[in-house]
Amino acid sequence: MPELISTLRSIVGATHVLDPADSGVDLTPYTLDWRKRYQGRARAVVRPGTPIEVAEVVRLCHRLGVAMVPQGGNTGLVGGGVPDESGRQVVIQLGRLNRVRRIDKANLTIEVEAGCILAQAQQAATAAGLMLPLSLASEGSCTIGGNLASNAGGTQVLRYGNAREQCLGIEVVTPEGSIWHGLRGLRKDNTGYDLRDLYVGSEGTLGVITAAVMRLQPAPVGVVTALATCGDLVDATDLLMRAQARCAMTLTGFEVMNRTSVDLVRRHFPNLAQGVPAADWTVLIELSGPTSEGMTRLQLEELMADCMDQGLIDDGLIAVSMQQSRTFWHLREAISMAQSQEGLNIKHDISLPISTLGEFVAHTDAAINQRIPGARMVTFGHLGDGNLHYNVQAPAGLDATEFLQSREAEINKLVYDAVVHRGGSISAEHGIGQLKRDELRQRHDPIALALMQRIKSALDPSNLMNPGKVL
Repeated sequence: MPELISTLRSIVGATHVLDPADSGVDLTPYTLDWRKRYQGRARAVVRPGTPIEVAEVVRLCHRLGVAMVPQGGNTGLVGGGVPDESGRQVVIQLGRLNRVRRIDKANLTIEVEAGCILAQAQQAATAAGLMLPLSLASEGSCTIGGNLASNAGGTQVLRYGNAREQCLGIEVVTPEGSIWHGLRGLRKDNTGYDLRDLYVGSEGTLGVITAAVMRLQPAPVGVVTALATCGDLVDATDLLMRAQARCAMTLTGFEVMNRTSVDLVRRHFPNLAQGVPAADWTVLIELSGPTSEGMTRLQLEELMADCMDQGLIDDGLIAVSMQQSRTFWHLREAISMAQSQEGLNIKHDISLPISTLGEFVAHTDAAINQRIPGARMVTFGHLGDGNLHYNVQAPAGLDATEFLQSREAEINKLVYDAVVHRGGSISAEHGIGQLKRDELRQRHDPIALALMQRIKSALDPSNLMNPGKVL
């Protein structure tokens, strides 16, 4: 389709259209997903530099009947941001839309383009004396647009909410190529249906997010982090309840890591200081607030001492510096990379009522080990909002790739049956993409699925916007 390539080049400039037919062009960074599970083929990769260029690209593709795949940092975990294998789809890569447009300090908002790296937006907020509290392990490479398209969670959801709760307005290019300017930074706006919430979490299937207005928060004065060890997840849950009761809104982080998770980090990153002895469960707690660091530290010390006296905590260590605090967080954030070093594994991003998490883990661990003796459960995540990453690694000595291929369906059924039975969700913060599309069809409420399909058909009747994802 020569008209497609030539017109794309006239819209965004020849250097910003990558055509696999050209000699030496490698589209792998745009067609291979982060987990290396999905390798697609693209007719072209186009890199627009403005929302107007995005709209012109979308109008062209709509006129020619060419399917489009919006893409940010390509750090997703469910194959939602890469093309299929047909070689006919156009990847709209948004990395050039990377400006921080403005910060409104009085309104506590930041207006930022979709291709801006999350860490850069955080730095801009910090430079203004404020904080953008959306925080992810991939924040050095993921983008604001991708965060919103997947409704990303992260480590501070407990206090500040998911990406959806932190977004006040968005700018979107519709599947026909119109631009909806919805960038008002309002906390209250009851003027009909909330279109912002429709697009946030839609994984690029309803339109292309090109910019957003995000909430900012006052920068905390005192930030204190601690590691604690517990005998089981029930004790960790009890510790969470006590932390919420005593610390209220100063509790901003509450992460858990099982023994296998920490063991993998010890094995693959031996130079990373651990802080506390190995235990069945390690908990990372962070308090932050408007009071001095000394006052915040005292609050955490009293919580830790009381819980240790009552047997909920076996051991604990409070960071004495920001460097040590960062080391504690590195321990948590290194788990995913350690898993990658260990080999492919069967991943689950689940959420459950917090009261059921301890029983779920005990039951599901036992059920998997009965079926597959020696299977290693790598369980970690955001206990404070009920979101666990419940991943299953092959028994030591078995080939990880073969284990994934031969056991994934069996383990997925076992895990997801247990999740649904307890009123949970099969996708907490990673989205559906193509990885969980069939699971969603089988397990989600049929009325909800029918409503989603009607929305998709109404907004994208030609099914050109990221087809084959979610639905």
